[in-house]
Amino acid sequence: MKLKDYARQQGVSYRTAWRWWKAGKLPGHQRDTGTILVEPEAAASSSGAQRVAVYARVSSAENTCNLQSQAERLAAYCAARGYQVAKVVKEVGSGINDGRPKLLARLDDQSVSLIVVEHKDRLTRFGFRYLDTLLQAQGRAIAVVNQAENGTEDLLADLTAIVDSFCARLYAQRRAKRKAEVIVRELEAREAKGETDAPG
Repeated sequence: MKLKDYARQQGVSYRTAWRWWKAGKLPGHQRDTGTILVEPEAAASSSGAQRVAVYARVSSAENTCNLQSQAERLAAYCAARGYQVAKVVKEVGSGINDGRPKLLARLDDQSVSLIVVEHKDRLTRFGFRYLDTLLQAQGRAIAVVNQAENGTEDLLADLTAIVDSFCARLYAQRRAKRKAEVIVRELEAREAKGETDAPG
């Protein structure tokens, strides 16, 4: 099987499959023309050799029933692909939150070679390409089941989270500014008092 066909079968990019072959994870050979052929037994068994993690996410606790069904759809997708799922991760949190502990644990766990998500925004609302590039550099990959844009409900929830975050920062800056102004006035008052108390 050609490497590009193997990559398509596994749901990963050609570059990731090439890195696996270069690292010796895929038995095969390269023709004089440069075409890489993966041995049939490797194509049949490699999905079991790689550690696959399913990642499902919803924005709020109100959508936990959707979280379960999302995880089930991903598990069915993996079964149809012949992937052996090592971990099913379900998390509640905004797509713009970069501090989601379960996702961070999966990104940090380099034994997980493939992370399967339903939509790109299930992984992150912004910066998907950065994550994909960094994982590919480690010989890992992200498989996106549905490339179509997700519904508006979570997008609105993320937009609300962005507005809340900016409001909190704005108010924090105003408080900091007022606090700094109070400190400056106190210092100026002390200085002025020190000058009037000084002998003439």
